Amino acid sequence: MSIRDIAKRAGVSPATVSRVLNDPTHHCSSEGLRDRIWQIAREMNYLPNEAARNLKMGASAAPAAPGRIDVIVTRASQRQPDPFFSEVLRVIESETHAQRLLILHVWYLSALSGHRPMGAGVTERELAGVIGSGVRRGDGLIVIGKCATPILERLRDAYGGNVMAVGRNSTGYVTDEVICDGEKIARVAVEHLIGLGHREIGYVGDCHNESRYRGYQRTLVAHGLDVTVANVVECEHTEAAGYAAMGELMRRDDAPTALFCATDAIAVGVLRRMGESGGMYYSPSVISSDDIEQAQLTNPALTTVALPKVDMGRFAVRMLADRMAGGHTATARLELGVRLIVRASCSGPDNARGFTYVI
Repeated sequence: MSIRDIAKRAGVSPATVSRVLNDPTHHCSSEGLRDRIWQIAREMNYLPNEAARNLKMGASAAPAAPGRIDVIVTRASQRQPDPFFSEVLRVIESETHAQRLLILHVWYLSALSGHRPMGAGVTERELAGVIGSGVRRGDGLIVIGKCATPILERLRDAYGGNVMAVGRNSTGYVTDEVICDGEKIARVAVEHLIGLGHREIGYVGDCHNESRYRGYQRTLVAHGLDVTVANVVECEHTEAAGYAAMGELMRRDDAPTALFCATDAIAVGVLRRMGESGGMYYSPSVISSDDIEQAQLTNPALTTVALPKVDMGRFAVRMLADRMAGGHTATARLELGVRLIVRASCSGPDNARGFTYVI
């Protein structure tokens, strides 16, 4: 199928389709339009015209048959997607074209993350939809997000070892992986708050087997600060959960002066709830991680630890393609660095409390 076929179904120009498929950071007039173009491309099994490309480059060899891979996104659903995972997925989809791969399935299976008790029945039903009898699978699999180790081992065996994990929590060499270490992410964030003078620093996010939570605790201890249970609000990594967590903190008289949110999505909810109150009574500094597109559009703009999403997605596809082709057999782990993006959502502890008088 050609770009013109996709454009016709999407109701846009071929140039728009080309920009979306070749540039995962391209902004459309709406987020829904970009997602719709990718969905149509998957449904139509779109691949760039390799024959035309070879002709342009002067090559005469016939193009090889494309490989097929599957993608699992954990801790998210189609109705409630995770913005960070969505951005990584767009990079992966774009890179599969460059590597002559087709994405056969994209599954959103939150129960596989093991971040909260879902019940063995729920997990087994979701897993059966991937590796059950009669399920048509690809030749390889990319898992975006945290996945419980026993489940990851079953997926690895079902795909003959051709499994790549992408995220912030290491698999411990169960599979190949591209990660940004969650503990290092937390250290960068918490040390920024400590540098601003904060001593009462809270954590908002998942705590179960979560590297960012461990990093938060260890960084406080390393700086001689107390890890106060009351300053930890455990919640899912969604904007709605962040909104609710902030509402809970605002009712307290002893809330921390700064918050490290495990994801930007949580922080967006925190800032939205804070904004609705006009910053009255309680306005903590807020820092998070990921640097999703929405982070710079919040008010105030969100200070965050940026993860190299483009590199994470591209390396994941290239490493999986290499394993599928027999290029390597040892389990490989590629860790990428992160960087602090300072915006307006953090300040000194004196600004966390105080009243806004309205006349």
